[in-house]
Amino acid sequence: MGEIFVVVEHRQEGLREITFQALWKADKLSRELSLDLTAVIMGGKDIAFLKDITERSDRVILIRDDRLKNFNADLYKEILNILINERQPLLVIMGHTPWGMDLAPSLAIKSGFPLATDCLDILTEEGNIKAIRQIYGGKLFSKVSFKPSECHLITIRPGAFPPDRAGERNGEVIEMEMPENLPETRKEFLEFVDSAAGEVDISQADLLVSVGRGIGEQENIGLVKELADLMGGVISCSRPVVDKNWLPKYHQVGTSGKTVKPKVYFALGISGAFQHVAGIGGAGTVIAVNKDKKAPIFRVADYGIADDLFKIVGALKERLSS
Repeated sequence: MGEIFVVVEHRQEGLREITFQALWKADKLSRELSLDLTAVIMGGKDIAFLKDITERSDRVILIRDDRLKNFNADLYKEILNILINERQPLLVIMGHTPWGMDLAPSLAIKSGFPLATDCLDILTEEGNIKAIRQIYGGKLFSKVSFKPSECHLITIRPGAFPPDRAGERNGEVIEMEMPENLPETRKEFLEFVDSAAGEVDISQADLLVSVGRGIGEQENIGLVKELADLMGGVISCSRPVVDKNWLPKYHQVGTSGKTVKPKVYFALGISGAFQHVAGIGGAGTVIAVNKDKKAPIFRVADYGIADDLFKIVGALKERLSS
C-alpha cells in the first residue's frame, strides 16, 4: 500500500494549526485512494505533541535531533528527500506558510518531483492528483494538473481545510536516526522573536472592527475607532495599514500578524488576500464591506455589503448613538 506524507509543522515545541488542517485533508484523500497516512516529524529530542499526531495518522516517522528543534530548510529538505526516495509516497503535503514557502521549492528541485503551491483543495480524477489554486488576485480558480510523476508535492493555504479530526486512527511510531553525512547547512537559527505585545490583544476579542487599504487615509481610522468603541469591539487591520505605520503591528490580522477567533469580524475596506483570510478562519460571523463586488473577502463573508465603507460606518454610528 502507498502513502501520503504530511510534514508536521511546529514552533517553540508547539504544533501549528496548519498541521491539523493538512492531516484533515490527507485523511480524506487516504481513504479515497486506499493509502496510508504518514506524518513526518522532524524535531528536537523532547517532543510533547506526539500523541496529537498518532491519533490522526496511520504511521508517524519520527526523527529526533536537537539540530531539528528549530526549523531549518536545508536540513529538512535533505531528510525529506531521503524519506521520499525510500518510501515513494504518492503525495507530500505541507503548509503554505513561511516553513513551506522556504522548504517546498528547494525540495522540488532536490527531488525532481512536481510542486503546486498555495492550494485551496486537492482532488483526484481518474487516479490523477490535481490541485485547485487561485489566479488573478483571487478572482478566478484554476485546476492544476501535474506532469506524470510517482510523487507530487503540494503546499496548502492556511485555513483552506478545517483542523478537525476526520477519523479515528492510532498510528505506529517509527523512530529513525538522523541521517549521516548530510551536507553542511548554510543557515543557523539564532532566536525566535515574536511580534511585540501591545495595549490590546486582538486574539482575545469577541468583536473586531478591521480596516484595510480601503480606509484611504490615516485620519479616517479615527472614524472606525469610534465605531468600534460604540460597538464594544476592538479595532484591527490588514497588513497594508501596518506597512503604512497607520496602526501598530499588534493590531494586524493574518499570517504575518495574529490569528483571531472573534464571535464577529467586521471587515471594512479589506480586499481579502489569502494571508489575511487565513487569520480569520476561526471567526464566528464575518461581515464585509467593500466597493468591489468581486473582492475575495466576499467569498468568506457570511454577510456582504458592496458599498462605500464610510457610508456604512456613518449610518452605524448614527444608529448606535441614538
